[in-house]
Amino acid sequence: MSKVLFVCVHNSARSQMAEELLRKYGEGSFVVESAGLEPGVLNPLAIEVLKEEGIDISDKKPQSVFELFKTGHLYRYVITVCDESKAQNCPIFPGQTSRIHWSFEDPSSFEGSWEEKLEKTRVVKEKIKEKVLEFIKNHSK
Repeated sequence: MSKVLFVCVHNSARSQMAEELLRKYGEGSFVVESAGLEPGVLNPLAIEVLKEEGIDISDKKPQSVFELFKTGHLYRYVITVCDESKAQNCPIFPGQTSRIHWSFEDPSSFEGSWEEKLEKTRVVKEKIKEKVLEFIKNHSK
C-alpha cells in the first residue's frame, strides 16, 4: 500500500480536501495524510464542501509537515497542492519519494459573500477530485 502525503501552506483546505478525497475514492489502496508548512485552522469552506461528498473533517486538526519529517515518516508520494513558490519550502523526505506538484487556488484568498466563496471552493474541490481520480487510475495496484 503506497503512503501519500498532501502538503499545502496551512493544511486548512486544499491538502485536507485532497487527503479525504483520496481516502474515499482510493478505497483502501493508499495510506494518506496531509500537513502544512505553517499549520492553521480548518477552513469552514473546506468543511462544507467535503460534507457535500459525505466526508466530515470538522474534528480534524491541521498538522505540520516538519513534525512529520522530524518523526521519520516515509512516503512514496509527496504531493504539494499550493503554488509553486510555496511548494519549494517543503522538506525533502528520505527514501524513494516521488514529489508531485498540483497547483490549486487557495480558498482562504476568496472574496465575496459566503455563497460566492463556497461556490469557488466547490470548483477547487472538483479540480482536486479530478486530479485525485487520475492519480488513483495511474498509481493503484
